[in-house]
Amino acid sequence: MLTLGVALPLAACSDDGGRLDSASATLPTTNATVNPSTTVSTDTPTGSGTSTDAGTASDSDGSSTTDGVDSITTLPTSTTSTTVGPTTDGPDTTSTTVEGPCPEDQIECDGTTAKVCDGMGGFKSETPCAMACAEPLGCVTCVPGSTQCVGQVSQVCKQDGSGWEDQNDCDPVQGLACDPGTGQCLGACADLGLSYIGCDYYPTVLQQLDGFQANPYAVAVANTSASPANITVTRGANPVAMATVPANSVQVMELPWVAELYSGTGPSVLVTDGAYRLRSTQPVTVYQFNPLNADVTNDASLLLPVNTWTGNYLVASWPFWNGFGYAGFYAVTARHDNTTVTLKAPKGGTPTQAGGGVDGQGNGVVVLNEGDVIQVLSATNGDETGAIVTADKPVQVFGGHECTQVPIGITACDHLEESMFPIEALAKEYIVVPPSQVNGNAEKAVIVRIVASEANTTLTFDPDQPVNKVLANAGDFVEIPTTVAKFVVTADKKILVAEYMVGQDAGYGTSDPAMLLAVPTAQFRSNYLMYAQPGWSANFVDILAPTGASVQVDGAAVGNFSAIGATGFSLAHVPLNNGTGGTHSVSADQKVGISVYGVLNYGSYWYPGGLDLDVIPQ
Repeated sequence: MLTLGVALPLAACSDDGGRLDSASATLPTTNATVNPSTTVSTDTPTGSGTSTDAGTASDSDGSSTTDGVDSITTLPTSTTSTTVGPTTDGPDTTSTTVEGPCPEDQIECDGTTAKVCDGMGGFKSETPCAMACAEPLGCVTCVPGSTQCVGQVSQVCKQDGSGWEDQNDCDPVQGLACDPGTGQCLGACADLGLSYIGCDYYPTVLQQLDGFQANPYAVAVANTSASPANITVTRGANPVAMATVPANSVQVMELPWVAELYSGTGPSVLVTDGAYRLRSTQPVTVYQFNPLNADVTNDASLLLPVNTWTGNYLVASWPFWNGFGYAGFYAVTARHDNTTVTLKAPKGGTPTQAGGGVDGQGNGVVVLNEGDVIQVLSATNGDETGAIVTADKPVQVFGGHECTQVPIGITACDHLEESMFPIEALAKEYIVVPPSQVNGNAEKAVIVRIVASEANTTLTFDPDQPVNKVLANAGDFVEIPTTVAKFVVTADKKILVAEYMVGQDAGYGTSDPAMLLAVPTAQFRSNYLMYAQPGWSANFVDILAPTGASVQVDGAAVGNFSAIGATGFSLAHVPLNNGTGGTHSVSADQKVGISVYGVLNYGSYWYPGGLDLDVIPQ
């Protein structure tokens, strides 16, 4: 059977937050067939022509010959083999061998007519299709995988051909429109893949000390594209703010505090429309600052766009601090209505402030609509680290603490927060390094937590760290106490690695607790555009780079790298110039990892500068 395949395009837009674990679709083909009944052999001089039209040979001068061609009839067949090569006694020979008729009851399409093979070279029935024909299904409502526009909604045909389902909302606020010719979203924000650079974000206010709200909650929007990005922020149906971020620049947007999420010390709570929605007409990077200006209870998070969200997360938090009754927390934000979220507490249960559908041991099942937030707060002796969040639609998850000491008992307390990476994006190997002290001459100690994503996870450290090496259950973790060690941690299953900057009275210089998630080396990037609020005593960018890489910060070459053992990577603590207004860039000739932080007397913030989530570590 000679087959002509026509590929059907599959729409790809960013607005539904594609899953990291989704497989690439195999697109259907529409087949037009020509079925010779016997072997067709045409002898021609070498290079003088080609075989065309089911056995008619066309010579180089355009004439046709039928010499030596057997009679041809049209029969349904199952396979065709073609051999091209020289014969032993003369010119090249092209032969097409038909192995037999198509199997009985196999369906073939002739245009919009479905034909059922009888297994003997004919058809036992033919059915004109009212809508479409698709092999091997027969008559269908639509061809599986095909796309169409219904207004500004891109729809895809179900795999069984039974009808259409919404695939993407081609959101005009993101500069998207549905193309009737392809049924796909078109625009700069279409088909973003799994990059941390996106067009649709959900900034979320988190638990914070009361009384600090004169210091604004804010987001910094970094636009690395060559065109201005128009930004729209809403909360539920209500407009909140608009801005235009010029090309290759960063703009800070202050947003109102959400009292239901930051105030008090509990209980756990579900807040309708608790999150903001930030949309852009160009791909941007977004960081949230809680609060923005340099203070004694700050932290910051790298936000992930909805095109990277999944339904699977581990939580890194910190214990409830009995000294002032401040809670560790995690928070879940939904992208779609009717999202069912299952919350599984670490070790089967940990003391938790019940509320919002969560029980006193931290377990629960809640249903969130778009923009809703469930914030889970620990109770006395509780620690939410190791909680597992699963959802039937993509969600965003944060972990952190209202205000805590690191380690407990060392002053002073500071706010912790970070956006969790989906389990699908976690890795089996990380390089862990401490940040710098404010004078740049020594390093700031950290406490490190390593959380298992699967049962029976075995850890290896280089150089070795004196902790348990086997994690029996998903959500179990080991904690490396106060250290300035640089090391590689390797596991036989994916792990989450969180670092906690120690408090100022721990003896490692200025600054209080802050939290950072380590980024796998496989997800490093060659360029970053980020924001460091210039009011801090000092701001730094730490750079993990392959040894010998050429790296620039704000256009100046970085030369103070030091090798990290035998890892093949080197580390540089680079002070940032506070006189630039807060916008900074990193560029390199190889992929590098960065973290950004600021310090002052009893205060700090810390966040990863970015990561390539489209690289899924194995």
